Amino acid sequence: MNHFSQEFSLLLRACYPLIYIPTQEEERVEKAIANIGKNINNRNIYTWDFVDGYQDNPNNANFGRRNPLQALEFIEKLPSNTSGIFILRDFQRFLEDISVSRKLRNLAKTLKAQPKNIVVVASEINIPTELKEVFTVVEFALPQAEEIKTEIQRLSLSTGQSLSEQFLGELVRSAQGLSLERIRRVLTRAIAQNGKLEGEDVELILEEKKQSIRQTQILDYYPAKEQISDIGGLDNLKEWLLRRGGAFSESARAYGLPYPRGLLLVGIQGTGKSLTAKAIAHHWHLPLLRLDVGRLFGGLVGESESRTRQMINLAEALSPCILWIDEIDKSFAGADGKGDSGTTSRVFGTFITWLAEKESPVFVVATANNIQNLPAEVLRKGRFDEIFFVGLPSQEEREAIFNVHLSRLRPHNLKSYDIKRLAYETPEFSGAEIEQTIIEAMHLGFSQNRDFTSEDILIAASQIIPLARTAKEQIEFLQNWATSGKARLASRNQLRLT
Repeated sequence: MNHFSQEFSLLLRACYPLIYIPTQEEERVEKAIANIGKNINNRNIYTWDFVDGYQDNPNNANFGRRNPLQALEFIEKLPSNTSGIFILRDFQRFLEDISVSRKLRNLAKTLKAQPKNIVVVASEINIPTELKEVFTVVEFALPQAEEIKTEIQRLSLSTGQSLSEQFLGELVRSAQGLSLERIRRVLTRAIAQNGKLEGEDVELILEEKKQSIRQTQILDYYPAKEQISDIGGLDNLKEWLLRRGGAFSESARAYGLPYPRGLLLVGIQGTGKSLTAKAIAHHWHLPLLRLDVGRLFGGLVGESESRTRQMINLAEALSPCILWIDEIDKSFAGADGKGDSGTTSRVFGTFITWLAEKESPVFVVATANNIQNLPAEVLRKGRFDEIFFVGLPSQEEREAIFNVHLSRLRPHNLKSYDIKRLAYETPEFSGAEIEQTIIEAMHLGFSQNRDFTSEDILIAASQIIPLARTAKEQIEFLQNWATSGKARLASRNQLRLT
């Protein structure tokens, strides 16, 4: 809120005539604008919407109702020395109208010398090309920890309840990333149900958060139940992750450690890259957000860039968190801008700049299968803390992978499986292919009304052609790229194709 107040106040004093604020929190932003207006020569606030027109003064009640052009003419006709902030709700819907567009451009010239500012409050950015030069966009962030804490304390005191610092901290952390209205709604519901706030209300807030994220249709709140121990092999990578387990704590800040930035995991399909992203979130006790980059792209001009900014704002509001981007090489393969009027290039530019400059505790885990499709900017130092190459598992690692899956599926019967032989007989198999052989063996045993055996697994393995054979050139290229010093090896005993 402080950043918004400073930026908005500066624009008012500098006589910026047209300001655009994209936000879903209409009530909260209007309250903030009113407070800022009081501190700048006690400016009057005029609020207009399509249904009720102007509403703040008996003399102009309902003026401009259902008439956006008349709403602008009202501003124009006021004496030049009359100061005011004119909030126009949902006005982005009328910006394509030629008369409205022309009137705004005319007002942009005349209001520069007057103490008047037009503020469009909209749910999303939708500014026609001809108006982009006259509008200044100001971001209105979701409530930060201090504002959320104040609101929770206000609600708890209304019940006569005093919250412990620990419980209050848990509520604040769980509520980060929600609008103030959503926080009020879910906590009011909890108070109505129990008469006070209780420990299980944290789960209610998390459910509301999942609902909020789903409605953006950009990020997915991904449940992470996988553990570091579920990853077979990858000892170098696991050691790196375990060493940074406390890097998001307050003691790490006191020590002077910066927040970890992220990881780029490169390797062929099925080698455990996505599993690693889930295991990091679980081990570090952080929410896992999955970004489908394809959802960033919209059909309207400027919509893709707006969605990218929305994604960044949401991830930072939910921080500390893990942002998982699967197959980033496919997502930004067209970042050269050819064929889509440069939209992919602009979205990529916004994203890569944020990666380099972000100071928020958003740990980005990106995975890539084909390094040749990745723009060179992704690989530059400073984007990620480290780039790891996740190759095919060695025999020792295949033993670990078989052990992980069979321990989960047949914990009571694990010793009946010849894990050393299974690992020896599945050279060049990836972790995903090993899992598939076990599933196929289970089908074989189930169809014959018996438990599956090591022999069933070997029969299933003989029927699978591993990717290491069908994509040998790609794997050899990745191995040579990684061993040339471009990436760290995720495993100590890296298997090389011969």
